[in-house]
Amino acid sequence: MPGLKEIRTRIASIKTTRQVTSAMKMVSAAKLKKAQDAIIHFRPYAGKLREILFHLAGSTECDIQSPFCQIREKNKILLVVISSNRGLCGGFNLNIARTTSSLIQELFADQYHKGDLEILTIGKQGNRHLQSLGIKVNSSYHEVWERFTYDEIDRIASGVLDSYLDGRYDKVILVYNEFINAAIQNPVFADFLPIQVPTGELQQSPELEIYEPSKSEIIKELIPRMLKTEFHKAMLDSHAAEHGARMTAMHLATDNATELIGDLTLQYNKARQSAITKEILEITGGAEALRG
Repeated sequence: MPGLKEIRTRIASIKTTRQVTSAMKMVSAAKLKKAQDAIIHFRPYAGKLREILFHLAGSTECDIQSPFCQIREKNKILLVVISSNRGLCGGFNLNIARTTSSLIQELFADQYHKGDLEILTIGKQGNRHLQSLGIKVNSSYHEVWERFTYDEIDRIASGVLDSYLDGRYDKVILVYNEFINAAIQNPVFADFLPIQVPTGELQQSPELEIYEPSKSEIIKELIPRMLKTEFHKAMLDSHAAEHGARMTAMHLATDNATELIGDLTLQYNKARQSAITKEILEITGGAEALRG
C-alpha cells in the first residue's frame, strides 16, 4: 500500500488536473454555443439553395451542360477529410480516420493501390491519425481552423472545384463529423462531385414565373454557389462537432477525476487510520512491557 505522503501527492496532482479539465469544459461550452448557432442557422440556407436549384432543374426540359454534373468513370478520386487541429476531444479525430480507412478498403481499394486516389486533409489531428494507419496524405490545409472565415473556406472549396474542372479528379467525397448534439457526432462521407441535378421531373408551377436571363443560365450560376455552400456546411458541422466532442470529453474527464479523488481520499483515510491504530498498539505494547 502506498504511503500517506504519496497518496497526498496524487490527490493534489489530480485536483490540479481536474481544474484544467473543468476550465477546458467551460471554454468548449462557450465555443460550442457559437458554433452550434452557426450550423443551425446555416442549414436552412443551404437546404433552400439546393431546393431552388432542383426546382429550377426539375421544372424545365433544358439540358444542363454544367461540367459539375457530368458523370465520369471513377478513375481519379479525391477524399477531403475534415478533422481538427487540436486533440482532447475523445474519438472525434480517430473516428474520422477509421471512416476514411474503411471507405478506401471497401470502395476504392483499386484506385488507392494504383495511386489514383488522393487525400486532402483539413486538420492536423486527422492527418496524424491517417499516417498512423499507414494511409498516405497528399495535401493538407490546417491554417483554416486558425482563421475560420468564409473567405478561407471559399479558397479551399474553389481549389477543389478548379481541380475537378481541370480533370485532375473524377469524383470528390467529403468525410467529416456531422453535428447532432453536444454528445453525439456522426462520422459521415458524402458525395461532393459530381452532383446529380434532376431535370424534367417536376411540373411547372402554376404561378407566373419570369426568369432572367433564363433558367439554364441561372442553374449554371447556382451550381458552383451551391457546391461552395455545401462545403461550408460540412466545415461548420465539423467545427460544432469538435467543440461538442471536446466539451463532452472534458466533462467525463472532470467526473473521472472527482471519482478518483474520492477513491484516493478513502484510501488515504484508511491508511491514516491503520497508521494510528499501529501506533496505539505499539504504545499499548510498550506500556504492558514496562508493567511486566
